[in-house]
Amino acid sequence: MNKENVLFGIIGLLLGCVIGFMYANSVNQGAVRPVAAAGMPSNTAIPPGHPEIGGTTGAMQPQVQAAIEQAKAAPDDYDAQIKVAEMYYQIQRFDGAIEFLKRASQLKPDDYETTVNLGNAYFDAAQYENAEKSYSAALAKKADDVNVRTDLGLTFVFRQSPDYDRAIKEFQRSLELDPNHIQTLQNLTVAYTKKSDAAKARATLARLEGLDAGNSALSKLTEDIRKLDSK
Repeated sequence: MNKENVLFGIIGLLLGCVIGFMYANSVNQGAVRPVAAAGMPSNTAIPPGHPEIGGTTGAMQPQVQAAIEQAKAAPDDYDAQIKVAEMYYQIQRFDGAIEFLKRASQLKPDDYETTVNLGNAYFDAAQYENAEKSYSAALAKKADDVNVRTDLGLTFVFRQSPDYDRAIKEFQRSLELDPNHIQTLQNLTVAYTKKSDAAKARATLARLEGLDAGNSALSKLTEDIRKLDSK
């Protein structure tokens, strides 16, 4: 939604190395969820041609269980809590990732990356209000993080009772920092469309198309705006 967020990885890649943008289902109509870094797969569809993300639930279980026992035996070991959270995220058990990220956050409450990671875990668990709290806490430490700001905006789009005005406000703040931020422009187009503001949706889409003419969401976004025009 956006990601370029600094997340932890467990497969030997550098922190912050983006594995690709994950596109949400038809409910989201073109919104881009927070991007994940190495070792942090999403529960949404992987774009065609993307490399397989390693690890299945069955294959990971023995390793996860051993790591859990180690972490519980050393509750003050930050690295042990993070290791378990990574493994849970790898097998898409976001409840477990949240549990151990919360423990890690208690050990290092000022650690920016842990706070962002917790927000992403909440997001993937569809706990958007909690994701909002974590992203807001991260932004209190680093207000100029465009990706996290955009992710914060997405929490207001995805929740059961959406607040499109608040989402738009956060997306606009992101664009003040980076006027050409592709993911923000895409998500802002979605928010305007869902708010039934066809004029602003069309203007934002034009900016997006001018910057990224090959964006795979353009056709869907265009179609959704046309539907507004026909109402």
